[in-house]
Amino acid sequence: MAGMSEPEAGTAAQLPAADSAALAAADPLAVVVAFDFGKKQDPIIPIGDAKAAMADGKFVWIDIDVARVEEARKLLTELGLVATEIVEDSLTREPATQIARYDDYIHLVLSGCKLAGHKFDLERVDAIMGAGFLLTLHRGQPVFLESVRKSYHADFVRFAQSPSFMLYELWDHLIDNYLNVHKAFEERVEEVQRTLIGAVDEKVFADASELGSDLLHLRKIVLPARSVLTELSTRKSPFVSEATQPFLGNMVGTVERVLQDVLVDRDILAGALNNYMSMVAHQTNKVMSKLTVVSVIFMPLTFLCGVYGMNFNVLPETQWTYGYLFFWIAVVVLIGGLLAVMKAIKLL
Repeated sequence: MAGMSEPEAGTAAQLPAADSAALAAADPLAVVVAFDFGKKQDPIIPIGDAKAAMADGKFVWIDIDVARVEEARKLLTELGLVATEIVEDSLTREPATQIARYDDYIHLVLSGCKLAGHKFDLERVDAIMGAGFLLTLHRGQPVFLESVRKSYHADFVRFAQSPSFMLYELWDHLIDNYLNVHKAFEERVEEVQRTLIGAVDEKVFADASELGSDLLHLRKIVLPARSVLTELSTRKSPFVSEATQPFLGNMVGTVERVLQDVLVDRDILAGALNNYMSMVAHQTNKVMSKLTVVSVIFMPLTFLCGVYGMNFNVLPETQWTYGYLFFWIAVVVLIGGLLAVMKAIKLL
């Protein structure tokens, strides 16, 4: 796991790097990292040494996979770091980004997204930040939390001054997760646009409707993240350093951009559909114009045929030597006159 460093000699709460990696692989239920900000060391330690490390002045990140519900519940009860209702909430409730403040810690619920084909699944991560610990609870391996695991060590060594840097890491990768999902949706919008330009299959309308719904769903996920992030960046808390708050505040602007881009994508999608429907209506109007021309031409001819098809005994024109010729002359004159008139009024 990224984030391993050389242990302090003679410190029981730390293991050699090789043993730490073996421990993480052998016990995926819980992984504990002990941060020493003075010495810039962050070894993985056994879960049983977490409290000793906290008592020794270190900040510990305890990451627990609650997929094994009973084992996770028992372990959290033994740790006794958070209230029982928070544990039950993390085990049973649906993902919904929010924040709750307590005397000894703050509780964040973060909702990440995992792409699954054209759709995305929500991944809940509970982050409880106290004076000497960060406890993260999740089912399986959330995408954005995996990114945190890969990069936190380098940021810890180079930049970290206080435990609040872990809050920055979580939010930084969560927002990157939103950006990646939104990028995938942008590509889908472009694909629908290209489809509407060429030969259109009716399936594209179902795809466009589904995409519009997915974009709205993504916005509903990102919207509460903006509120929580704004509160973290503006409201004073003993668990969020003032040095970290401006960086969290900068992220609010990125979240705003994601929200605006989602709305823009929905507008582009709606515009593409409207343009296609306008093109269809235009083509239909052209066909109707041609049918109108044919109808106008044949209406007077139908009238003449109707008149001379009547069964009256006396129809003077039928006795004319040149009556048939006069009929066709009348037909040609009518057709020519109608065509001239329709061309003048731009029906042709």
